[in-house]
Amino acid sequence: MHLDTLIAELYATAYGRELNAYVLPAIPFNTSEEHANFKGTVTVSPNILTAMLEDIVCNLVRQGFRKFVVCTGHGGSYWEGAFIKHINYKYPEIIVITANHHNHLAWEEAVAAAGLTGLNEIHGGLLSVCTAMWLCPDLVKTQSMGSEVPSDNRLYADYMGWDKLTEDGCWGRFEEGVYSPEELAEKGEIFWSVFIKKRTEGLKQILEEGYRRKTEV
Repeated sequence: MHLDTLIAELYATAYGRELNAYVLPAIPFNTSEEHANFKGTVTVSPNILTAMLEDIVCNLVRQGFRKFVVCTGHGGSYWEGAFIKHINYKYPEIIVITANHHNHLAWEEAVAAAGLTGLNEIHGGLLSVCTAMWLCPDLVKTQSMGSEVPSDNRLYADYMGWDKLTEDGCWGRFEEGVYSPEELAEKGEIFWSVFIKKRTEGLKQILEEGYRRKTEV
């Protein structure tokens, strides 16, 4: 349940290093309606979340900041695109970007590098276990979980909780015993290192050029 926050922190650290930027702490809550029927999940409405983010941006603008990168570790952050577009329209003197649409081949390259070709997972399968075994192995109890979810179920993924579409909330499968804990952790590290590296490449150029184009008179 903590993985999305840890992943967001990985993004922020890498992007901050590349951009020599001020990095804020990760916000541990997001829009997670699809998981909200599973015990322990906290979901925040997009209106509340984006209002808070706008307030944070405005506070930093008053201090002289003009260029912002938003990064989220949660694939269900559908509010992000609308927020980016709206804030850039509302505040012409700044630029806010995301790296989520930068380098569309990053995912495929990372999957191949980690030896996970053919991965069929959205949430809570092999890659999730690999990630956890790398980032927080002391919190992991490895046991088989998840299932192959019918592809037709994707048609309904935004309309109802995943307790109605999956066996246990995991959209993907993990089978215990196929890989050792060390192998799982290694695959997690390779995947995210390659993925974030690819997403980081060229990010500074996009931010600087975007800011120049947007604010030039």
